[in-house]
Amino acid sequence: MERRTFKVTFFLRKARIGKNGLAPILARITTNRLVQDVYIQCSTDPGRWDQTKERATGKNRYASEVNAYLDDYRARIISIRNDLLKEGYEGNAAEIKYRLQNPGKATRMFLEELSAFCEMKQIEVGVSITQLTANKFHLMLRYIREFTAEEYGKSDMPIGAVNYVYLQKFQLFVQTRHNCHHNGAVNLLKTLRSFFVYCIRNEWMEKNPMKSLSLREEVTEMKAHLTKEELERMLAKTMPNERLERVRDVFAFCCLTGLAFTDADHLRAEDIGQDEGGNFWIHKPRQKTGVMSVIPLLPIAHGILEKYADDPACREKGKLLPVCSNQRMNSYLTELSDICRIDKKLTTHCARHTFACVALDYGMPIDIIAKIGHTKVNMTRHYARLSDGAVLREMTRLGERLDLKPDTEARMEAE
Repeated sequence: MERRTFKVTFFLRKARIGKNGLAPILARITTNRLVQDVYIQCSTDPGRWDQTKERATGKNRYASEVNAYLDDYRARIISIRNDLLKEGYEGNAAEIKYRLQNPGKATRMFLEELSAFCEMKQIEVGVSITQLTANKFHLMLRYIREFTAEEYGKSDMPIGAVNYVYLQKFQLFVQTRHNCHHNGAVNLLKTLRSFFVYCIRNEWMEKNPMKSLSLREEVTEMKAHLTKEELERMLAKTMPNERLERVRDVFAFCCLTGLAFTDADHLRAEDIGQDEGGNFWIHKPRQKTGVMSVIPLLPIAHGILEKYADDPACREKGKLLPVCSNQRMNSYLTELSDICRIDKKLTTHCARHTFACVALDYGMPIDIIAKIGHTKVNMTRHYARLSDGAVLREMTRLGERLDLKPDTEARMEAE
C-alpha cells in the first residue's frame, strides 16, 4: 500500500510586509509531493516570530491571539482532510486548499472538469488543433460518461478517485462495448492523458493515474496501395455512370499528388500557382498538421482539375474537385475496385499510400516524398514501401557496380 504523508507548517512572507510593519502568515499544506500555500488572513511582527516553533513570541495579548488562531487553523485543516477522506476523496493538498477557500462548494469533480476541458479544446479549433482532433475529445467524454454511469452508478466522481483500475476498466469498456480496436482505444486514452496533465499543472492532482498504464500502439499491417499497373487500369477504365467517374477522378488525383482526402476537399484556386517555366504547383498547408505541402502537378492531375474547372457544383462550393463525404467515398471505392478488377480494399487514405509507394518505386528520394506534408521523414517511411521489383532492380545495379568475377577467372588473371 502506498504511504501517504501529510504535514501543515506556518511561515512568514517577509517580502510582503505591510505599512503597519506586519508580515502575513501562510499555511503550507503538504501531501506526498504536492504543496499548497494558503493565506490565512493573519499577520505578525517579523521580529516576534519563531520559525522553528512556528509561533509568535512574547507574552502580550496579540501574540496569544495569533498563536490561538494558528491552532484553530491547523485543526480546521486536519478536520477538512478527515472529511474529504470519509467522503471518498483523495484528501490531497489541492483538495484541502479548494475547500478552505470555497467552504460552500464540493471538491473538483472529474466529469465536470473534463467537460470544461473539452469545451476549451473546441475553442482551440482553427488555432492549434483541427475539428477532427476536437471530436476525439468529445467522443472520449461521451464514452467516459457512459462508463462511469454503468460501472459505478454515478453521474460524476472526484478527480482524485480516478485511478489505474478505473482507467483499465474504461479501456476494456471501449474495446468491448464500442468494438474499438486496441490502437483506437489507446488514441482515446491519450486524449484523456492530456486532461490529467492539465490537472497536474493546475495542481488539482498529485500524480498522473495513467503513469503505469501502457499506451503502446500495436504495429499494424501496411495499408493497401495501388501498383502502377492498377492505377493505369483504373484511369483507362470507362465508368458506367458519372458518380463513379467523379469518385475515380478524385481518388486518382490524390494518388498523383499525395494529398490527403480532406486536403483535396479543401483545395481552392488560390492553392494552385504557376512558375516561370509554366509548371503548375500546389502550395497548401495540411488540414491535419498545418505543414505546407509543396507539390508539382503532373499533366494527368492538372487535366483532372481542368476537367472540373467549369463544373456547376464545384463552382458553387468554391472547390476544385467534386469531393463527396469520406463515408460515401469509401463506399463508392468498393464499387470502383470491383469494376476495375482490383482485389484490394480501397479507402480514401490508400491514395496517399499509393503516391508514396509508387514514387519510391520509381526512384524518388524519400526526402522529396516527405514534401507532401510530413514534418519528419520517419513519418513518410510509414507510408512508403518498396516493392519486390524495386528491390530486385537495386540489387541488379549493385551487382553490376561490384562486377565480381568467378573464382576461376580470378585465378587465371592471378597466374
